[in-house]
Amino acid sequence: MEVETSSSSTASLVDKAVVPGDIVLDLTSMSDQTIRLGAGLRQYSDVLSVVKAGKLKFKKPNKYWVESSQKRNFLVDIKGPTLAFLPVLAFEGGTRRNIPKFEIGTLLYVRVVKANSCMNPELSCTDASGKAAEFGSLKEGYMFDTSTGLARMLLSSPTCPILEALGRKLSYEIAVGLNGRVWVNASSPSTVILVSNAIMRSEFLSDVQQKILVEKLMQRVQG
Repeated sequence: MEVETSSSSTASLVDKAVVPGDIVLDLTSMSDQTIRLGAGLRQYSDVLSVVKAGKLKFKKPNKYWVESSQKRNFLVDIKGPTLAFLPVLAFEGGTRRNIPKFEIGTLLYVRVVKANSCMNPELSCTDASGKAAEFGSLKEGYMFDTSTGLARMLLSSPTCPILEALGRKLSYEIAVGLNGRVWVNASSPSTVILVSNAIMRSEFLSDVQQKILVEKLMQRVQG
């Protein structure tokens, strides 16, 4: 990314600690030089803002970036405009000697603890009391994307009709994210497929229609 600006005001910040939300430079009065922005910096309107914690670095002739230890965070895709970060200590009993290991593509059930327009969202795998609760990696099962509207319906209280009807007939596990991602697991692949299909087809159905849908799907399986 290139921005027309002067680097003089930024020089005093080089090698100093910065955190998400810090304003590195106001661009309104700068137009005499082109600089290159590296990782950790982003332009918001007429200012350059920090989006990850670390030290502001400079490399001649004109490149600026934020240097940080990625070993302290996992980067997570939550279907947002930017990646979120999950601190390695954001787990129950997490210590620097007890850092979890995740392969690329691991599915995690997490909660967002911090979010604003000037920084990457921060995640946690614990509840407000520091307990793991239901958060953490989701193994096996099947994950699919839905609309955020359907996700909210699935998370509604009391239990939405489609999940209630499925629960009376089948044994399964489910995790629903407000970002529209749904994970389903069961002892047999056929149950996973049935539950997933029922959920995906339920979004625009009435309560009665959702219950009828489950009955029809069960009849097909049993028949």
